[in-house]
This record gives sequence, C-alpha cells and structure tokens, in this order.
Amino acid sequence: MVGQNVGNSTMTKADIVEKVYEKIGFSKKEASELVELVFQTLKDRLHQGEKVKISGFGNFVVRKKKERVGRNPQTGEQIKITARRVLTFRPSQVLKAMLNGEEYAHLVDHDDEDSED
Repeated sequence: MVGQNVGNSTMTKADIVEKVYEKIGFSKKEASELVELVFQTLKDRLHQGEKVKISGFGNFVVRKKKERVGRNPQTGEQIKITARRVLTFRPSQVLKAMLNGEEYAHLVDHDDEDSED
C-alpha cells in the first residue's frame, strides 16, 4: 500500500552510528561524532537554501511555497496558509532501481544526469 513502511522497521541515527562503528572500526564516540557531523552539515546546507545531491541516493531541495488560501475540510471555512519553505527529496535512478529489484549497475556512472531541477 502507498505510504506504508514495507520493512516494518525504522532505522535510527543510533543504528547508523552502530553500522559506522562496526564497519570502519572507529570508537563509538568517534562514529557518533562523524554521523552527527554529516547530518549537521546537511542541515546547515539545507537551511541556507542549497540543494544537497548525494550520488546514488538522491537530491534534497528546499522549495519556497507562497502564501495561499485553503479550506478547513471539516467546516469548509477559508483559512490563510502562510508562506513557508518545504523540503523535498527526489530519489536517484539508482535508488529507484534498487528499491524495485531492477538492474542498476549501468546507472551508477550517469546517476541523476536526467533529473536536474
């Protein structure tokens, strides 16, 4: 079904730290600091309005939405929706292929070339 977590589990930041710890051999403190640094860098760049492109994974883009009029679905009353910035994620062709069990080796060198915004 649309919107359901297919694996029925959630990966957390602690899980990522554990993987770095196991795979790289850093201490848990070093692994935690590294993961925190990566996420903080991503957040800082997005906060500045920059696009974040991770080859083989996807693109994070901050978009501006204008103020608009909406409706309360229960009452039908008009309400003002304020202007805001929203974060969008577009998966790479490689990630899409992986998720669908398709061959993706041929996409690795040309990842995201056709999905520029």
